[in-house]
Amino acid sequence: MRKLPDADPGAPDDRSATHYLGWLVRRYHVTVFAAIALAVLWMLCQALVPAVIGRAIDAATRHDRHDLIVWCLVLSGIGAGQAYTGVARHRFAVVNFLSAMFVTVQVTVRQAGRLGSALPRRLDTGEVVAIGTSDIRSIGAAIDITARGTGSLVAVITVTVILLTTSVPLGLVVVLGVPILMAVVSLLIRPLHHRQQVTREQQGLLTGRAADLVGGLRVLRGIGGEAVMAERYRTESQELRAAGVRTAGVESLLEAAQVLLPGIFLVLVTWLGAHFALSGQITVGQLVSFYAYAAFLVAPLRQLTEALDKLTRGHVAARRVVAMLTATTDLPDPPAPAAPESLAGELADPESGVVVHPGEITAIVSAQPAEAALIADRLGRYAEGGTAGGRRLDEFGLATVRERILVADNDAHLFSGPLRDDLDPHGSGLLPAALHTAAATDIVEALPEGLDSEVAERGRSFSGGQQQRLRLVRALVADPGTLILVEPTSAVDAHTEARIADRLITARAGRTTVICTSSPLVLDRTDRVCFVDEGRVVATGTHHGLLDREPAYARVVLREDDPSDGGDPGDGGDPTDGGDPGDEGDLSDEGGRVLP
Repeated sequence: MRKLPDADPGAPDDRSATHYLGWLVRRYHVTVFAAIALAVLWMLCQALVPAVIGRAIDAATRHDRHDLIVWCLVLSGIGAGQAYTGVARHRFAVVNFLSAMFVTVQVTVRQAGRLGSALPRRLDTGEVVAIGTSDIRSIGAAIDITARGTGSLVAVITVTVILLTTSVPLGLVVVLGVPILMAVVSLLIRPLHHRQQVTREQQGLLTGRAADLVGGLRVLRGIGGEAVMAERYRTESQELRAAGVRTAGVESLLEAAQVLLPGIFLVLVTWLGAHFALSGQITVGQLVSFYAYAAFLVAPLRQLTEALDKLTRGHVAARRVVAMLTATTDLPDPPAPAAPESLAGELADPESGVVVHPGEITAIVSAQPAEAALIADRLGRYAEGGTAGGRRLDEFGLATVRERILVADNDAHLFSGPLRDDLDPHGSGLLPAALHTAAATDIVEALPEGLDSEVAERGRSFSGGQQQRLRLVRALVADPGTLILVEPTSAVDAHTEARIADRLITARAGRTTVICTSSPLVLDRTDRVCFVDEGRVVATGTHHGLLDREPAYARVVLREDDPSDGGDPGDGGDPTDGGDPGDEGDLSDEGGRVLP
């Protein structure tokens, strides 16, 4: 049994939609061509059945028992072959369908991570959602239909040859009739293609509008704009409905044509066959075969029109996937990335003057937290300007920087699903120690099923302080060479913060760690503090040393003693806390950071 999805999706061919679909076929060529071969054998078995039945009937009318037994055995063998190839073809077809879906999800999610904060500027929210909900199925169906489509084409050719060798006029009816049927159906494919594209674009825009409405509902209510936006959404929803009806109209014509045209073809072939049998040009058995072939051809002809429809849908879907794959990030990889081994030495931000020494725990303090967060962005290459060992970070591949340097802030989300998979997706074995370091063991112990408990969307079942500790757990489990934490304890009480600070310093001892904070409980335990004012480092030293000689520093850090500015005093690590409605820890990731 093949395990899906594949660990490595590979590098897709994003030159065009056709190239992308071709890349999928080449990537899974073993199962794709196996499904095609089995589909051809499956359809050939079905195509031979009417001929064998006709031979058996002729043998019976001649009272030739020997030939009758032989043809009955042949029919049994063909039936067994049809059953086996049909089941095997279906199994391979399901594998191809799921493989194409999964690998499309993988490459698009990977691209979303690469684009980061540039994603919403490159694609509408609705486009991204639609790719993950409908387009992947269309692409999977396009790869799946290649087998049945090829088998149907071979079956039609085989039947045509059999009919031509039996009766040239009837064979010509099939030879000429099949292309005419396909041409008529193809006339409906083009307008269907256009209307599907229009409907799909409107659906993406409406989905994005709905996401904006939900995200800004509280603001809209505050300014009295809820009714206006709701009316606008209602109008666009009706436009989408009308577009869907127009698309469904063409689809209904296509479905009707798939039944009506082969039916007319069946009547014509049956009438001609009966006429030739009465005139003695064909035998009774051949008449039965012709009727059976006329009925049989309905299935492969319908599958051929279905193949055209699904390949068209798959091409439209692949075009949107390619549009996402070719979107450019704000942080492109260099043409010739530097060797990963050279990403070592001091991590620095020349713009602010912050220097992080290897193996030390460095704190960055600023009167404006946004300044410290921006420095963290540059040190982690979420903005340009950082250096490592004297070399600019933009000289290295982005994946290399992400692997070596992890930036964890409070904009990161907890994902729906089992808590264990959220915190330790790779099963590293570091989870128990990370839970202890982040003082989050009590959170897990209070859950009904512990680490196997389901996390609600964005972790809304946890309070702000609990979410913050769980995000810290995830960052520690990632175990990066350089860890940059932005306000990791701002939403917890002083007692919990002290425990986290002690354990964090122990857990990261000897490893490069940067903490952007103004909490004295954390600063007191760091090796070195960089005090930033107006975007520049104005002093460095130990926490107590800066308190003695830098009044501005003292004013910033001692402000933490003010209860009104101390984060979430109600979060004392109480595992029963049902969440703080006013907590802002679930804001969307505006920084585009790769989540730990």
